[in-house]
Amino acid sequence: MTTVIRYIIFAIISTIVNLSFQYISFFVYGGSFSLYIAMFVGTLAGLVVKYILDKKYIFYHTTTTHKENGIKFILYSLMGVFTTVIFWGFEIGFNYIFTNPQAKYVGAIVGLSIGYIIKYFLDKKFVFTEKKSESI
Repeated sequence: MTTVIRYIIFAIISTIVNLSFQYISFFVYGGSFSLYIAMFVGTLAGLVVKYILDKKYIFYHTTTTHKENGIKFILYSLMGVFTTVIFWGFEIGFNYIFTNPQAKYVGAIVGLSIGYIIKYFLDKKFVFTEKKSESI
């Protein structure tokens, strides 16, 4: 299986995890700022899943210590700050522009899709630099 296909599959898995945690968050709490809380919870859940999958199956990176893995995860997370702004912008925008309550999820999917494409190149250049991987 090519890197592109794996990356797409992992992006879909991470998106499903993200949106599932958002849905659960809305179920648990529907008060003030619930959209922002749900986006934060979903982002964290999706981030952890995507990191594990990308590290092992996209960039074939192994860490030898917990400290090294922690540093790599922090760097991976920092590369995601810009892409998270894109994702959250689309989700919030769709939520406010469209009257359908499900529109926020469509915005999230659009934003995550754009963000994951950008994130691959950021991770390849700045995070997983020790190992060579197939190009997308």
